[in-house]
Amino acid sequence: MLSRFLTRIADARGFFGKLWALARPYWFAEDWQVVRVGPWTFQLRERWIARANLVAIIALSVLSVYMAKLLNAWNARFYNALQEKNQDVFWHELNFFSAIAIVYIVMAVYRMWLQQLVTVRWRRWLSQVYFRDWLAGRTYYRMELMGHGTDNPEQRIEQDCNTFATQTLKLGLDLLTQLMTIATFVVVLWDLSGSTVLPIFGGITIPGYMMWVAVIYSLAGSMLTYWIGRPLIATYFILERYDADFRYRMTRVRENAESIALYGGEANERGRLDQALGRIYDTWWSLMRFNRRLTWLTSFYGQAAVVFPFLVASPRYFSGEITFGALTQTSGAFGQVQSSLSWFVDSYTTLADWTAVLERLTTFSEAMARDKAAAAARPEFEIVAGPPDKIVLDHVTVSLPAAQVLLDDVSFQIARGEAVILSGPSGSGKTTLFRVLAGLWPYAAGRLVQPKDGRVLFLPQKPYLPIGSLKAVLTYPQAEATNADATCVEALDACGLGELTSRLHETANWSMMLSGGEQQRIAFARALLLEPEWLFLDEATSALDGATERHLYTMVRSRLPQSALISIAHRPSLRDFHDKEFSIDPGLRKVVLRELAHRPAPALDKAAD
Repeated sequence: MLSRFLTRIADARGFFGKLWALARPYWFAEDWQVVRVGPWTFQLRERWIARANLVAIIALSVLSVYMAKLLNAWNARFYNALQEKNQDVFWHELNFFSAIAIVYIVMAVYRMWLQQLVTVRWRRWLSQVYFRDWLAGRTYYRMELMGHGTDNPEQRIEQDCNTFATQTLKLGLDLLTQLMTIATFVVVLWDLSGSTVLPIFGGITIPGYMMWVAVIYSLAGSMLTYWIGRPLIATYFILERYDADFRYRMTRVRENAESIALYGGEANERGRLDQALGRIYDTWWSLMRFNRRLTWLTSFYGQAAVVFPFLVASPRYFSGEITFGALTQTSGAFGQVQSSLSWFVDSYTTLADWTAVLERLTTFSEAMARDKAAAAARPEFEIVAGPPDKIVLDHVTVSLPAAQVLLDDVSFQIARGEAVILSGPSGSGKTTLFRVLAGLWPYAAGRLVQPKDGRVLFLPQKPYLPIGSLKAVLTYPQAEATNADATCVEALDACGLGELTSRLHETANWSMMLSGGEQQRIAFARALLLEPEWLFLDEATSALDGATERHLYTMVRSRLPQSALISIAHRPSLRDFHDKEFSIDPGLRKVVLRELAHRPAPALDKAAD
């Protein structure tokens, strides 16, 4: 469902085609949602919740236009009472106004509340569509690896989905309200305008002339606004991109704070941030220049609209054809028509920003669609589900992104319970071969047979530690409740991290608080908890001393005897914990198999620091 939705967006052509493809699916969403009304609980599809709220908002909008019509008629009666010094009518009309104002305020509050409710539900649904499809099938990984990515996908999901839902609903409802206002007040203005005679060709009578003046005035303003403000759309798009890039660079500094501090790279990072901020500054100047031109027009247009209807209608007032109340009513009706017809003028800046957001979300969808299409168009590398007791590489060729062959015609199999070490010079392709075994590397040909439903765990050189409780870090990628506290404590003790057992439910950024060696021991504790059938270790003990490394490998071999162990390591001593060695010969671009004498090291009582 989600993939089909994003594919439709990617295939859409033209602005309105993209808008329809992106906006329509929420109103037909099939998701079931729980709705609570007082003590009652219901299950409804998201589309019915969205439609019911939208109908309520539109109904309140219709009532608000009707209220505006009542107030316009009240305007004539009230000012006529003032002109005639009729105190009884004056107080009666004030009471009428108070009643109308109270009803209008209540409607305005609930209209805003319902609009915010629809906005946040739409934002949640749209964000879920994007981040689920981004994560599905490891699309996020391939997009970065293969260069199909768009800049700052996290910003597009977090910010652009919110902006699109907010602005689409606001602009759409505002446009609908303005159309209803035009339909209502055009009739009022036509009736109030009377006729005027143009002194040309012997005199031409124009009925409802005030209405035609409002139309001409608004159309002229809209055309000038579009012509002057057109560059704003591209400028907003570029500014959003530069803002996101600046934010991402600061996030990188925070995530790599220790490494930057150890390198003393503050000056370098400051230069990068200055450069990113400089692009924002230059683009903002362009935005200011275009906005200045547009503000000249809109400010003049808005101020002129205050007196323009009085100027046009004043001849009829001074000639005695209409009363002062009728003059103010005519001015009010003119203002309603002119304001509604000027929706494009008043909303142009928002429209420019909204158009840029639509383009960003559409290009993100297109990027994900391109990645999925590229993955589907590589039939030369086949990944199939096989028996549960072995992994097989069958005539696999591994290449680099530039099409350079790294390994040629590799064939081997690894059985459950075996311990295999991959060796070879740096840059020979050990980690890349790991990625092939994981099904991640897209630049390969041949056949990979993976165990169906096999429990697989990869321990990279730098483990990923999510921000959360220590228990959530230990049980990742499973849920925190998967393991009991006592089991987690035992795993920490077994890996020499007993001092952390009292902090099991403490929430922190553990990748910043723990040393590299402690993080690698956390990864081994994770392996003990998850009990994988296939355990891959890519330099997973590089930050540990030899004694701790021996302890962890001995423990894994003894406590997970039925699991396959596949290691990348440079230390010769680790051969003692493996049965086979796959050695990569970079000259021949082959993998050579060697049998090893399995001599497990004695278990240690406790891991060394």
